[in-house]
Amino acid sequence: MRVGNGYDVHAFEAGDHLMIGGQRIAFDKGFRAHSDGDVLLHAICDALLGAAGLGDIGRHFPDTDAAWKGADSRHLLQAVIALLHDRGLHCISLDATVVAERPKLARHAPAIVALLAADLSLAADRINIKATTSERMGFCGREEGIAAMATVLLDESATR
Repeated sequence: MRVGNGYDVHAFEAGDHLMIGGQRIAFDKGFRAHSDGDVLLHAICDALLGAAGLGDIGRHFPDTDAAWKGADSRHLLQAVIALLHDRGLHCISLDATVVAERPKLARHAPAIVALLAADLSLAADRINIKATTSERMGFCGREEGIAAMATVLLDESATR
């Protein structure tokens, strides 16, 4: 078994939606980012890459590379999953938290879990997505941006 943790943040800018967990969520702001700025998928990618000993999302999809400008983070996640599968690694559990005062994310969690279950080839009951606030403290509390954290468990039994 291998465990990995991931963390990501993105600041807000002018916009009309956010991408969180592969879901387009109507909002009065957007993310300032090179890709679509999906903080949850970025944290999950970092957790997966970390557990596999493959560095981080910036190594594989650098923001200095124009190829990733505006990229759909779901494509990044799928590429990371392919890297893991090539090494005989499979995610068997995911727990993640999004920290945001707004938008409220609880109603979006089932759709996010369904998307992740499909991409990770994982039963939905092995995926937990939580949302919390920072009690109006810090950059999330001031509604300057959103943070996400993820922890994954990988099975490497196929590589032994």
